[in-house]
Amino acid sequence: MGLVVDYGHYVLAAVALALVIRVVSAPRKVIHQNGKALRNPPGTLPLIGNGLSFLQPRWDLLGWFDKCQRQFGYETVALTVPTLPPGVLIHSPQNLEYVFRNGALFAKGNFVKKRSWDLFGNGIINADGDSWKLQRKAGAAFLNTANLCVLTDVALPQYLSESISDLDASVGRGVVDLQHVFHEITTKLMGKMAYNMEMHHDDEFSKSFDYASGATAERFQNPLWPITELLTGTRLRKSIAVVKDFGRRIVANAVEDRNEQTPKRQTNSPTSSLDRISGTLIQSLLDAIPDESTVADAALTYLSAGRDTTGQALTWTFYLLLHHPSATARLRAEAQHVLSQHPGQQSQPHPDPALFTPASVPYALAVFHEALRLYPPIPIEIRQCQADTTLPDGTFLPQGAVLVWCLWAMQRSRLTWGADADQFRPERWLDGDGRLVARSAAEFPVFYGGARACLGRKMAEGIAARVLPSLAWAFEFEAGFEMGVGRRSQTSLTLPMEGGLPVRVGRRVRGGGDT
Repeated sequence: MGLVVDYGHYVLAAVALALVIRVVSAPRKVIHQNGKALRNPPGTLPLIGNGLSFLQPRWDLLGWFDKCQRQFGYETVALTVPTLPPGVLIHSPQNLEYVFRNGALFAKGNFVKKRSWDLFGNGIINADGDSWKLQRKAGAAFLNTANLCVLTDVALPQYLSESISDLDASVGRGVVDLQHVFHEITTKLMGKMAYNMEMHHDDEFSKSFDYASGATAERFQNPLWPITELLTGTRLRKSIAVVKDFGRRIVANAVEDRNEQTPKRQTNSPTSSLDRISGTLIQSLLDAIPDESTVADAALTYLSAGRDTTGQALTWTFYLLLHHPSATARLRAEAQHVLSQHPGQQSQPHPDPALFTPASVPYALAVFHEALRLYPPIPIEIRQCQADTTLPDGTFLPQGAVLVWCLWAMQRSRLTWGADADQFRPERWLDGDGRLVARSAAEFPVFYGGARACLGRKMAEGIAARVLPSLAWAFEFEAGFEMGVGRRSQTSLTLPMEGGLPVRVGRRVRGGGDT
């Protein structure tokens, strides 16, 4: 009997060995370009590849990506990091356009989902297929034309006017963090309009979400994150617990609103319009998705997108304006032209923000787009191939391969933007008649492209069109930091300014051409 058992063990061992030999010796699909190996980025090392480059601080990593695009132009290069799937770094708008046109082929994949699941779960950032379609549909219902008008013409002027009053009260009282001001506006706006909740940027949820976002971003750079978080992940786990609890409260509040809802009398007053659409997003999500846990994940994802990216974009915009007073002067001239068409408004220290619209302030939008180009709120994107495919430049990618593009680097490309690509020049966004010009999504991918193009683009542009001229008209801002030392972004999934944007606020003294 013992001989039979031993013989069986030998058979099993032999079969296992045969399977291992078969797997190891089987031809593997590898990344190549027209049959040739891709070139490697600077600093690639034997065995560890680009592992050390990815371990450096995120701000420095953005600089490394920029160095790659300056060295390789539009050429696709190899990315190799131990423990991660094989990958490539693309710089070509043609290749990016192919990615946008084939969204199902280039999904978030397990590589992204595994790292962001704790924070976003089934939210639209991680969703694919039918789940993504349902959440996308709910977002589109929230941001329809009628709701968008109320959001930018009623709710935003209200919250912006409150922040302007706070800034006016801060004159001569030391340093103010403009980033906090902008995040407070967008947080209150999204809280009321999307969820019918009063929210503020300095509450426990916001602080916990900011920390969790930074820790989640580090997972994409550290291949050993499952191990290191066993020792250092206590605060992350606590922060995610706070975030998830808030998501459940958003849903519970929405369900309570739905159960207690009574028909509202239809009037044309701004307050009535605002009340009618408050909480539209969360109600749309409840209508579309049967699982309340997924609704909570979706709500948190939309909250992050609507609150953080716009607030951070405005922060970097004013950072650039501090360095370019001529652009600020032109903003004010444009604001003066708009206000001159409304009797009595030019003499107001704080004119009605609703008077400024995207159509009436093309230069303000040019300034905003130029800031987005240089400081994209989501500076790095990652996708994973769901099947074998070949990019337009001949690069073959096997199923499971990771594809990376760095907006920070691509939008500094001289091949795309010209010799002055590193310079802040809003005029590049205007035609000879001063009208705003468009760039393709592949050249300017801040709002993504294809089927997944950002739903909130018009909202972000509507907010910028009112915030920029309103603050430029009312105040003088002086840097509360050393101007010769550039500001950095803290580690995050987005691009928050490390330490905020400290400024001293002064009331603007108008005279001469502007009354």
